[in-house]
Amino acid sequence: MALIFQKYGGTSVGSVERIQNVANKVAKFVDDGHQVVVTVSAMSGETNRLTAMANEMQAQPCKREMDVLLTTGEQVTIALLSMALQAKGYPAISYTGWQVPIQTDKVHSKARIEHIDGTKILDQLGQGKVVIVAGFQGMNPEGDISTLGRGGSDTTAVALAAALNADECQIYTDVDGVYTTDPRVVPQAKRLDQITYDEMLELASLGAKVLQIRSVEFASKYKVPLRVLSSLKEGGGTLITSEENFKESEMEKPLISGIAFSRDEAKLMILGVPDKPGVAYQILGPISDANIDIDMIIQNQGVDGTTDFTFTMSRLDAEAAKAVLQSTANHLGAREVLMDDEIVKISMVGVGMKSHAGIASTMFKTLADNEINIQMIGTTEIKISVVIGEEHLEVAVQTLHEAFGLDK
Repeated sequence: MALIFQKYGGTSVGSVERIQNVANKVAKFVDDGHQVVVTVSAMSGETNRLTAMANEMQAQPCKREMDVLLTTGEQVTIALLSMALQAKGYPAISYTGWQVPIQTDKVHSKARIEHIDGTKILDQLGQGKVVIVAGFQGMNPEGDISTLGRGGSDTTAVALAAALNADECQIYTDVDGVYTTDPRVVPQAKRLDQITYDEMLELASLGAKVLQIRSVEFASKYKVPLRVLSSLKEGGGTLITSEENFKESEMEKPLISGIAFSRDEAKLMILGVPDKPGVAYQILGPISDANIDIDMIIQNQGVDGTTDFTFTMSRLDAEAAKAVLQSTANHLGAREVLMDDEIVKISMVGVGMKSHAGIASTMFKTLADNEINIQMIGTTEIKISVVIGEEHLEVAVQTLHEAFGLDK
């Protein structure tokens, strides 16, 4: 007998028929002798519907009341799934986040989990029941309902699995696993049988939308085996686990695991800045104070006592960042501020980079052969990222995917 945690997203529970399909999947695991805890999201579109109604009431809805409102979506699906299982003859019980309880900090709309009391869940499992827990929600120290932010149901499932020492946490989505890249850009993309936590964290942070980053962080911290599967078709999905648990044959593969890309990029350049200690802070400090996150950074030292400073951020923040940077440029006596919001970031990710040379040179040669200019480069132990012109995205991803044999 294994203790299995499962999470089903909004698409998977988007109708009565799909909820009944989820009940059938859960029932199969029960029939195989496993204990099952299920976390579900609200039906697809429900959160947007509730948000739209709130916006009709208030121009800027109260965050506390928004948490009360939005958590009703999950309350509907946990009750319906429990009923569906009971109708099939499987004992089931549903709990909201605060009934468990899942205790969070005081921040409304994007709370963080601080403690989970699994006593009630374990008691119900001991009675032979399937336990269904609402995702995305908890209770703060003041006894108020709190929510974990968009995608918080993934985090709920993994946190519960960690707290109760689950054998595996399964995340069911509308895709059947993690792919070498986006199949919409490269139809030959392949589903990975397994991938490390570190690789998944990099892919998730770089634009892959399969899993919420916080859920992967939880899984990595508490060593929870995480599996991504489709709720709409059968298959083994992709197992996300620690590097030590990888098969030896997998770890010997010299190349990369996947290619991620982000279209939501912009680049700001401040040119001719007096080159003196503290200039980087003088440039980036005001950007940080404006709550704008930056990504890649390049500083070039000139021969005339000046320096050029370039950094990237979300395209949505570009205009606000440019305004801040222009003020800084005037204060520092910089020559010019430039912005480019027609760029993309492409990243190669793989633990094989730790022990195999030549990956960067192959990447750069492939782009050069296709006359694609590299504007910025950033690296970590298992990642190489480049910034290129937006118009080259599809060709770059397709040719890199082929160059590294990811289509085989």
